Amino acid sequence: MGLLLLLVLGTLAVSCTTTSVPLKVPSHLPFLLRGCNDADMLAVAASVLQGINNDLKEGYVMSLNRVSAVQEHRQDGLGSLFYFTLDVLHTNCHVLSKKPWRDCEERHLHEQVYGKCKALYYVNRPLRILYLPAYNCTLRPVSRRKIWRMCPDCPSPINLSDPKVLETATETLAKFNEDSKSGQYSLVKVTRASHQWDFGPSYFVEYLIKESPDIKTEASSSGYQPTDSGPVGICRGSLSQSFEEKNFVDINCDFFQSQKNKSTHSPSKDVLSGSVQYLPELDDEESQETDPAEAFPVHLDLTTNPQGEPLNVSFLFYGPMIKKLFVLPFPKEEQRFAECPGNASMSNPIVLPP
Repeated sequence: MGLLLLLVLGTLAVSCTTTSVPLKVPSHLPFLLRGCNDADMLAVAASVLQGINNDLKEGYVMSLNRVSAVQEHRQDGLGSLFYFTLDVLHTNCHVLSKKPWRDCEERHLHEQVYGKCKALYYVNRPLRILYLPAYNCTLRPVSRRKIWRMCPDCPSPINLSDPKVLETATETLAKFNEDSKSGQYSLVKVTRASHQWDFGPSYFVEYLIKESPDIKTEASSSGYQPTDSGPVGICRGSLSQSFEEKNFVDINCDFFQSQKNKSTHSPSKDVLSGSVQYLPELDDEESQETDPAEAFPVHLDLTTNPQGEPLNVSFLFYGPMIKKLFVLPFPKEEQRFAECPGNASMSNPIVLPP
């Protein structure tokens, strides 16, 4: 996080000495509209998303697909408060891995989860302060109907309560334990599941595992173990059956880095409020009838007072002086720079929120 902070602040410092698109200040608004493709804004957006991922306790690391809108509200002598709207995608990394999102692979189109995040982000360049006061995200899986039209043979998601899901997780983990030289592991929670028909039925699962002193005594009928110890890794397993009814098992597991010796306190983790909500996929008919703003409802208003409210951030500073930011209601989508939304890393309209 320290390296990322220096990178962001360094980029911002360089951008101040180079030619950039002039800021536009609408006469009726206190916001400065910033460009969604500007290098300095992309650097800050990367830090915003890393702060959100660091705050999450479950789910998958999100990557930045594009900056949809960004407004800057300069604070008298205290730096700037940015209002970001980001389009995001799921990666293959679980949030417990604590991997930077840039080090994570984006998921294939047929298994993507995509959405929108709004975030407030405070930047004080002279004092090198980066702080995430609040965020809110709404995510949806890609439309299965749209994927089926493009790729009818691609794996399709299935309900985690399907008996085949537990069977696949159990058999694949048994194989991993059989070959393991580092210890034995038990199932904590299945996080994703899908199936496909090739030469026979195939099932694919992702699940969290924990260390198990004795796999035999810890087995349970439900397949879920008591959470007396936290997950130590995530496994991806598959169970395929041929026409001869022979099972083929494949399994690989990634272990999380230990967080025991790492600092548990940084400004990016002092989040005032943050949440991620998951909604069902958006079908074609539903997307045509639904208002775009309601398809991905993301509300982030620390205040509804048009005159704004103070936010105490004294803990970010040294000394007894009280430091407060001035927070305004989150600006509307149409209040953004002409070049926004910015360029997308995955430009397929299936994963771009309306």
